[in-house]
Amino acid sequence: MGRATVRRQVLRLRDETSTHRPDTLAGEEPMEIRVGGKALTVTMRTPGSDFDLAAGFLVGEGVVHHAEEITGIRYCAGATADGSNTYNVVDVALAPGTTLPEPSLERNFYTTSSCGLCGKASLDAVRTTTRWSLAEDRTTIDPEVVYSLPDRLRAAQRVFDSTGGLHAAGLFSTDGELLALREDVGRHNAVDKLVGHALRQGWLPLRGAVLMVSGRASFELVQKAAMAGIPVLAAVSAPSSLAVDLAGETGLTLMGFLRGRSVNVYSRTERLRVPEPVG
Repeated sequence: MGRATVRRQVLRLRDETSTHRPDTLAGEEPMEIRVGGKALTVTMRTPGSDFDLAAGFLVGEGVVHHAEEITGIRYCAGATADGSNTYNVVDVALAPGTTLPEPSLERNFYTTSSCGLCGKASLDAVRTTTRWSLAEDRTTIDPEVVYSLPDRLRAAQRVFDSTGGLHAAGLFSTDGELLALREDVGRHNAVDKLVGHALRQGWLPLRGAVLMVSGRASFELVQKAAMAGIPVLAAVSAPSSLAVDLAGETGLTLMGFLRGRSVNVYSRTERLRVPEPVG
């Protein structure tokens, strides 16, 4: 697992006894993403799949849409005073003609657990830069498959088993087959790693795919799904109001509170193969 996990000594209290013992924690370190040598953003992430993370971030911002728009990704050496490589600075080389967003659409690119623009400005920015039309995607999915996704996601979380402290994002087919999974301390990073992997595999747009995330569904996660051409997003917890608004705007099916055999569908409900609702 490398730097994805870190061992620390802790004091463990249980009932009336205490013991010193080692504990496994999820790793978290800053990573700077550069494009053509120019610093673009710093994100707090769990080390691992860093090139996928950088590529996925650029997909989410509408900078790239196809694998050939990135000609190279590398770690920058000499990131410390002694010239050693911390593997915390990644530089992306774009193909000729591929450029960063216009200043009017740029965000503050400091990335934490959840951030983004607000309100109408957010919706306008995504509408302007989205390449794929989700409204035209005819994907449908059986509720029985939907109900199975949280358990399938959890069963594939290797690092979570040792730390209990990571979010996961899984890409599934409509038959429930797990296509890829990434873990990170931040939900948005897990999705970026997943989307970046898909980009580098040449899978975009991800028509017919389902994105399953642990935790809640924020505006930013809907944005990242829409930018990757993913028509269905399911979350274990609640969506935000702006996430629901953006899902409706982009034609994405958004589901939340997916627990056991229950789920709320907030937009594009026709993608669920269900009888007509009662009441």
